[in-house]
Amino acid sequence: MANEARYCERCGSPLSSKVLEGKARMWCLECGHIVFLDPKVAAVVVVEMDDKLVMVRRGVEPAIGRWAFPSGYVDRGEAVEDAAVREVKEETGLDVRLKGFVGLYSRTDDPVVLATFSAEATGDQLRAGGDASEVELFDPDNLPDLPFPHDDQILTDWRKFTKKTTEKPMS
Repeated sequence: MANEARYCERCGSPLSSKVLEGKARMWCLECGHIVFLDPKVAAVVVVEMDDKLVMVRRGVEPAIGRWAFPSGYVDRGEAVEDAAVREVKEETGLDVRLKGFVGLYSRTDDPVVLATFSAEATGDQLRAGGDASEVELFDPDNLPDLPFPHDDQILTDWRKFTKKTTEKPMS
């Protein structure tokens, strides 16, 4: 992962690389500040509507033109759950109710951490917006090719989550 910091955020001096705690980190020769780059959190939402899944055709890179789950970055100070609901509204026009947390996904050398939720559509009208060029409903057993590394695992985990939340107690 490339280090994006070049100047100290505290004093403005150029940063230098130094091995600290077993990792190469940027640090300031002037004030001694060590730069720890935080991961970026994104919310991914598997939305159910009429026994189908809501998918968006991405209108921006990465994976422009590919079908994906509604998703987007969490703003600093924003609750992840609020970001999930906001991103679905921006990209699909739908109001949703989060049903639960599906999983957290990350990869070595990738600064993005995905927080994934299951949701159901509760209102408004299906329409593309935000970073989505189209929005469509797909049968969960007949989805288009998914573009991102965690998508298959997300789908597998969502199926397990859905099964758990819809199972009836045995009598």
